[in-house]
Amino acid sequence: MQSFTLAAPNGLDAATDAGGRGGRYIAGGTDLLQLAKDNVETPDRLIDLEPLPLTDITVTDDSLRLGAMARMSEVAAHPAVVARWPVISQALLASASPQIRNMGTIGGNLLQRTRCGYFRDTGFACNKRVPGSGCPAREGENRMLAILGTSEHCIASHASDLAVALIVLEASVDLRAPDGTTRTIPLAELHKLPGDTPHVETTLRPGELITAVAVPASRAGMRSHYLKVRDRASFEFALVSAAVAIDAGAGTVHDIRVAAGGVGTKPWRLPEVEEALRGHPLTPKTLADAAALAGQGATPATQNGFKQVLLRRAVLRALQTATA
Repeated sequence: MQSFTLAAPNGLDAATDAGGRGGRYIAGGTDLLQLAKDNVETPDRLIDLEPLPLTDITVTDDSLRLGAMARMSEVAAHPAVVARWPVISQALLASASPQIRNMGTIGGNLLQRTRCGYFRDTGFACNKRVPGSGCPAREGENRMLAILGTSEHCIASHASDLAVALIVLEASVDLRAPDGTTRTIPLAELHKLPGDTPHVETTLRPGELITAVAVPASRAGMRSHYLKVRDRASFEFALVSAAVAIDAGAGTVHDIRVAAGGVGTKPWRLPEVEEALRGHPLTPKTLADAAALAGQGATPATQNGFKQVLLRRAVLRALQTATA
């Protein structure tokens, strides 16, 4: 681990100004510090976001607003989140361990990097870590990796449970640039497909900082569910996960949003499932037929073809639970 300096800015202006001059932001540090210890990342200057006033959890009739520095554990336990956006609470409680949830932040969770073993071991080539060096995962150990959104340059799966939940709630992200300007983008536009530049993982501009996540209130959000399938019950990343938000009444699906994790190079929306349900009768057969469509266009690698079947089963189970 190389040495670095740590800056502690006293406000947003000072923080983003430092970020614009090449510093790296650090929030809870649960991902970045491990990457630094393993020499996967070698920042020489870190900007501590801990002092910034970005920890609020604000609930109104119309929305939920999560400060980027709000702790995962605090958001998961918030009564309004549990009651009105249960998929968020469920996704957070399925993430990591209690100790990490006490440290991890909302913004940091969305920006965590892949758990692909080749990326995290500097003894191997990795296009995401060193562009142009190759992707040994394509023919190597790839059981945990993506089957959707892959390219010949990268098949690393995206790690965040929370991002999958927020996708079905149609959340947005507030950003602040070093020059003080702000913008808001849909969360669905935050993460990029690898293509031929897998080292460019997000649409963030240089020095840009996530300040908050905004989630609209909806009937579908109140009837939402997150299901995570993994090799062990705690402190494990998803083989497959499914998030569902549904508004149904009088036996008909009025609104439906479905997304998956563990299978995509970014949080993966499943429009094929949504289209098969929206406006259709809410019956066991309709749910089963729609879930059977999940993962269209998948391109499995040598060891992860089972994820196609597991994805369909996970989506069906999540739909059944949300509509029970």
